[in-house]
Amino acid sequence: MSSEDNPRHRTVRSYVVRGGRMTDGQQRAMAQHWPRYGLEFSLEPLDLDAAFGRVAPRRLEIGFGNGEHLAALADAHRDEDFLGLEVHPPGVGHLLLDAAQRHLSNLRVICHDAVEVLQQQIPTASLAEVAILFPDPWHKKRHHKRRLIQDAFVALLADRLEPGGLLRLATDWQPYAEHMLETLARNPQFTNLAAGGGYATRAADREPTRFEQRGLRLGHSVLDLAYRRVS
Repeated sequence: MSSEDNPRHRTVRSYVVRGGRMTDGQQRAMAQHWPRYGLEFSLEPLDLDAAFGRVAPRRLEIGFGNGEHLAALADAHRDEDFLGLEVHPPGVGHLLLDAAQRHLSNLRVICHDAVEVLQQQIPTASLAEVAILFPDPWHKKRHHKRRLIQDAFVALLADRLEPGGLLRLATDWQPYAEHMLETLARNPQFTNLAAGGGYATRAADREPTRFEQRGLRLGHSVLDLAYRRVS
């Protein structure tokens, strides 16, 4: 087994688990709704058809924050299935409460490191789309190794996406956007969907998150990237 396939060899994380108290509502949501929406991390591949109780296109969001974007997508596209990965329990609790209020049946959540979930649980060519919105840019040069979008991770995404599947990225940090462009350009399994190989327009069904809206109010530029997994 290679180091990329074995989570014990993964020592550099792309995140730090933030402190922060869960609200009473988030705690209740975790207790009441995790059995319905939650999937536990395992070293065994997921049977996604069994997890969702049907066969449908699967869309994955990595690092969904409070989950407002993911819940809205699942609500608007009930003919598709949505899987969210997030390491921060308050955000998971917020999403579970939202999902229950919307009576969503096409949403599942894993509270674990995205790299390990993709390595161990997500089958090859099983995803129609992956979205990574506003990952931590790790501004300081000595921390760039912590950035999620790296060559090995991009190769892993390509393997888990079905041929023709979409990869959507967004950031409000120009240097990280440039790093994303350079990294994706090195992988022949992805083609940039933007004219001229640059930045894309925001997907029509991607509503701005609260984090994004705050950045826009502060004058930040939001840069979207869109790629297709070639066959």
